[in-house]
Amino acid sequence: QVQLVESGGGLVQAGGSLRLSCAASGRTFSRYAMGWFRQAPGKEGEFVATISANGGTTDYSDSVKGRFTISRDNAKNTVDLQMNSLKPEDTAVYYCAAQPTNRGTYLYTTYAYWGRGTQVTVSS
Repeated sequence: QVQLVESGGGLVQAGGSLRLSCAASGRTFSRYAMGWFRQAPGKEGEFVATISANGGTTDYSDSVKGRFTISRDNAKNTVDLQMNSLKPEDTAVYYCAAQPTNRGTYLYTTYAYWGRGTQVTVSS
């Protein structure tokens, strides 16, 4: 089993940056693809980014491509999401998730473990 805890959320002005971090428990972290999802009030959850188990492959939603970067450190059991050029529409609760496969997907149903989320608010 994997437990995930997100941190790094907060309030930032449009155009600013935030770095989210997700700390994972367990000794098998390097076997899991990791993903970031988000959910804004009144909206469905949305895929943001994913990274393969060995960190060699990443994928992003079109809405964040070129602005967000996902990375991981398997020695530290962490996965980060660097968010630059933030926009008000990026405001959401951001969730970290783990998928027991080598390569992650954009489908939230394929992720087995989830964190509780961290709030990101971007003011205009």
